[in-house]
Amino acid sequence: MKQRQLGTDGPQVSAIGLGCMGMSFAYGERDDEHSAQTLNRALDIGVTFLDTADAYGAGHNEELIGRTLGGRRDEFVLATKFGLRSRGGASTTTSRDTYVDNSPDYVRQACDASLQRLGFDVIDLYYAHRRDPEVPVEETVGAMAGLVADGKVRHLGLSEVSPATLRAAHAVHPIAAVQMEYSLFSRDIEGEMLDTCRDLGVAVVAYSPVGRGLLTGTVDAELVAQSNDFRQSVPRFQGENLTANLALVDAVREVAGAMHATPAQAALAWLLARDELVIPIPGTKRVKYLDENAGAVDLTLTSEQFESLAAVGDGVVGERYGEASLRFVDQ
Repeated sequence: MKQRQLGTDGPQVSAIGLGCMGMSFAYGERDDEHSAQTLNRALDIGVTFLDTADAYGAGHNEELIGRTLGGRRDEFVLATKFGLRSRGGASTTTSRDTYVDNSPDYVRQACDASLQRLGFDVIDLYYAHRRDPEVPVEETVGAMAGLVADGKVRHLGLSEVSPATLRAAHAVHPIAAVQMEYSLFSRDIEGEMLDTCRDLGVAVVAYSPVGRGLLTGTVDAELVAQSNDFRQSVPRFQGENLTANLALVDAVREVAGAMHATPAQAALAWLLARDELVIPIPGTKRVKYLDENAGAVDLTLTSEQFESLAAVGDGVVGERYGEASLRFVDQ
């Protein structure tokens, strides 16, 4: 497995990581047995960068990783997040009951709770999951830096922030990574945000790098309509938008075919070729998709293939989040 670095002073990790959210919520029913198999398989094939959050399944995801991989702790780099809370119980980015808490007291409280659920002594990369603009980012990052000083956290990250927020945070304590939605179909970070990351030496951890499944070529309206699938609230997956976007996936499939690859592999290879700072973390709870995604590191795009894929992505229609979640991004 090829490697990339998390920021200027961060650790080397697999060039493609594993997003673990879907093992606990958002994409259908849980299957802890298959998820555990996938987690172990990830380490076996060299996928050493695992991503979770305290909000994924109201702590279930952290507990799953802890009990599954506790005996292999030295084989992977773990990222988790804090900051999303809910007045109604479990936190998700899709609930109107969800709010962001970046207060220094909660930073410390959330970190201790995550460590307890994981059963680990230290978190490798700790993100503020979203930003509350009412709390100065300097206060939040200052409290996070205290966790580093205490030995509870090794490196700091932010998610879905603006370039100005990133610069202000980095002035308080080095930021190793920003986690942003980035794929052929979601390219808002290209321009000032990507330039800022290059300037500061901050890694871009790309979540939803296959477009929440769209770019796998396996998603259709029937699948999205199943219970417990948060894509029902995402405009990109609704009605005529979905029909138009599936036509774009057919174009991606055509380019991928010439590469002897799947659409998902082509989309991931495009991201890897975009910039050395970018580390995609496609999510899955199935071994076969993990293996497929990991295979993207061995693909090399021609300049024509790169541009063809980029042109396809320019045509996507519909917002990447519903209204309830869009309020949390670019803060």
